[in-house]
Amino acid sequence: MTQILQSMNITLLLLIIFAYFLVLLALAYFTSKNSNNQSFFIGNRKSKWWLVAFGMIGTSLSGVTFISVPGTVGKLGADYPFGGFEYFMLVIGNFLGYFLVAFLLLPLYYRMNLTSIYTYLGRRFNTEAHQTGSIFFIISRCIGATARLYLVINVLQIFLLNRIGIPFWLTTAVILLMIVLYTFEGGVKTIVFTDTLQTSFMLISLIVCIAYILSQMDISVGNAYQIMEQKDYARFLNLDFTSKTFFLKSVLGGMFITIAMTGLDQEMMQKNISVKNLRDSKKNMLTFSFISLIVNFLFLFLGGLLYLYAQQAGGAYADGGFFMPKNAPSVMGDDLFPALSLNGYFPMTISVIFIIGLVSALFPSADGALTAVTSSFCIDLLGLNKTESQNGEEEKRKKRTRISIHLIFTVIFFLLIMIFKWINEKSIVYLIMEVAGYTYGPLLGLFAFGIFTKRVINLKKGIIITALLAPILTWLINYATSNFGYKFGVELIIFNGLLTFIGLWLISQKSNINSEKS
Repeated sequence: MTQILQSMNITLLLLIIFAYFLVLLALAYFTSKNSNNQSFFIGNRKSKWWLVAFGMIGTSLSGVTFISVPGTVGKLGADYPFGGFEYFMLVIGNFLGYFLVAFLLLPLYYRMNLTSIYTYLGRRFNTEAHQTGSIFFIISRCIGATARLYLVINVLQIFLLNRIGIPFWLTTAVILLMIVLYTFEGGVKTIVFTDTLQTSFMLISLIVCIAYILSQMDISVGNAYQIMEQKDYARFLNLDFTSKTFFLKSVLGGMFITIAMTGLDQEMMQKNISVKNLRDSKKNMLTFSFISLIVNFLFLFLGGLLYLYAQQAGGAYADGGFFMPKNAPSVMGDDLFPALSLNGYFPMTISVIFIIGLVSALFPSADGALTAVTSSFCIDLLGLNKTESQNGEEEKRKKRTRISIHLIFTVIFFLLIMIFKWINEKSIVYLIMEVAGYTYGPLLGLFAFGIFTKRVINLKKGIIITALLAPILTWLINYATSNFGYKFGVELIIFNGLLTFIGLWLISQKSNINSEKS
């Protein structure tokens, strides 16, 4: 009887996922009517700023915030990155970074009327710089997006699909096919609307889960926070300078991660520059920054509640505060929220809401990335946007090329997700930050050098060699310093960017010609 009920529950949850996808497909159908390549790349610059701001919350949060961030709260041991509310210091750094993006980078992009932000590097330096920036973005976004996507797919696999014998590779293939079906035609024009819908579902799930746990534990928000403080879950500041999550490292690293992963990221900026003018784009960025601050705190608060609820539900705590349900293996980190939601600790209604929130976190982490890497490859590397189409046949040829690249990157996403499955990293939030430090650092250095200096680089292959050497040197220095007790955290991106900047300075020379800065 229990097995029948479990089978019915799984079937219901899968039907909900399918129905959710049909809603996205219908929305894509109506928003992609009369679309063309410019619709795909920048939404014809007709996106509403408030829609973009709200939808960007879903893109920036993704499954990492929905699952991994709450899971970090109970990680109080010294061996774990982030613990308690320490992650919020990174969020504060992100918040400060959004202001720099709004007032430094967005005016530059609008003044130059860019479709791809890496076109700036081509105009400021040369074609080599343009293509180098694009390649580093494509690598960064492919790794980051697939890591986020893997996290959510793996949860669905472990807690639902393994029980009915569906293999991981098939789950991944079907989900990627879903994403392709609703993005290949409309691109950014469609994603602005689908991300808004998905963000709404994600936030509703967050609020409902918090309200349910508070009601079940019969405590107020204030009482819950006091208990979290007593258990050290509400700790914001890590004062250990040698730790990866020393609070100043997190704030500074978070600020530069935002500049790189938002301001220098084609996916995020593609949506911002789809807004019709700079004034509205700034409003979008600043509104998004304030909402993001609140939402991230709520996810951390939810994490504290999940650990408190797990203890009250009859489990025991192992060293470090990890929940151990009765007659089951230890559950920690990324597995905590889904384990409680899908293993009978929450009622079916909450399980359904959790799945809706989880799927809402799944799609924005991949649809925008798939569109952005396609756009960057087509515009920056193939030059698809250099000349306007002279006739309908030329436009159709460009569209066929763009769709082919879209499908190729879908296959690449599939292969990367399978690699993450093989690695089987249990807490992916810090892994994403560390990878970003290596891959976005050269972009940070390149843009900073272009904006803040007027020097020119004539050395052939000098830019690409510098951009490759900087992360290699960063890794070597990181490895060496760890042996002496100092551990790089999210400030790794600053160090990498600084090495890139220094390298570019050494191979450059003075110029009397005004740069794009002026």
